[in-house]
Amino acid sequence: MTELVPAIRKHTAWTEENRRLHEETVEALAGAGVFKLRVPRRYGGYEADTRTLVDVAAELGRADGSVAWTASVYWIPTYMACLFPDEVQDEVFSTPDVRICGTLSPGAMATPVDGGVVVNGKWSFISGAWHSHWQEVIAVLMTPDAEPMPIMALVPMSDLRIVDDWHTAGLRGTGSVTTIAENVFIPSARILPLPAVLQGEGASALNAGSPIYRAPLLPVASASSVGTVLGLANAAKETFFERLPDRKITYTHYDSQAAAPITHLQVADAVMKIDEAAFHAHRLTDLVDGKGAEPWTLEERVRARAELGAVCRLGKEAVDILASASGGSSIYSDVPIQRIARDIGAVNMHALMNPNTNAELYGRVLCGQEPGTLYL
Repeated sequence: MTELVPAIRKHTAWTEENRRLHEETVEALAGAGVFKLRVPRRYGGYEADTRTLVDVAAELGRADGSVAWTASVYWIPTYMACLFPDEVQDEVFSTPDVRICGTLSPGAMATPVDGGVVVNGKWSFISGAWHSHWQEVIAVLMTPDAEPMPIMALVPMSDLRIVDDWHTAGLRGTGSVTTIAENVFIPSARILPLPAVLQGEGASALNAGSPIYRAPLLPVASASSVGTVLGLANAAKETFFERLPDRKITYTHYDSQAAAPITHLQVADAVMKIDEAAFHAHRLTDLVDGKGAEPWTLEERVRARAELGAVCRLGKEAVDILASASGGSSIYSDVPIQRIARDIGAVNMHALMNPNTNAELYGRVLCGQEPGTLYL
């Protein structure tokens, strides 16, 4: 993936300005097999483990956080598509380099009809929607004689309307727009109960024996996401050291920032935090990839969320240190550190990646309390 870095960086300014990935970037990712990493081998995919996902996203994140984030988001709904019946997968994966966007938030209502449901509603923060073929959606099924139940379904992007509302401070290039369903029919075969999915129960006969598709959704999603943070942190380190030799500290006697003791303390602290973030990222992938068919304990599930939060916290702390040490000239838009800082700040605000939320969840369970969430 290292050879992709220059090709991606060539379009970084365009991606930021146009709030979506450049078509040449999408083509480059497809050519490198990025969209096939979570696709079953029988469809020409690689069935890659989560350690591979982290390493790939970390390289992509060195080039552009928005590219890495979008690739990571595609991997998660692709994994979710592999839980559907095999005939549904035959349809979805018949498209070469298929791209599936999605969400875990129930933004719509579903009404039962003959042969399936009709869905109305909207979903926000749909990263990569502009370049997707399918969207994985969450809706609440309203049945007269039963309790409301969240469902997960697959919908062709041609059935949805995109609202171009992605005007943000961070991760601008992800094109995380809103999508709208207006009386969209979804056949029963493309519907799964979300509680079963969260427990790792799928409807695929052919994928049932593969360890890749037996892990619970939230640990898989956690491990699929952390590589972007590592990439952004390493990009900050790289750009800081590239600028360091030619920088002085204005209004001081230091003609070279590299000679100042404060710089030594800052870079040591930042680099150690990046190393610590990598430790937590890889410990998370070891947990997900090492479980195989073994059942997951509650503590293991919440630890996966805690590891995710730790990576986000440490990565952001490292970037904040390097950004604050980059001087006033770093606020110019052609200096990458300002974009990196905005992107990693946006990642840390994500509801499932927020360090405080994940740390509290882990601590609650360690103290014998109920987790208070189904997203484990």
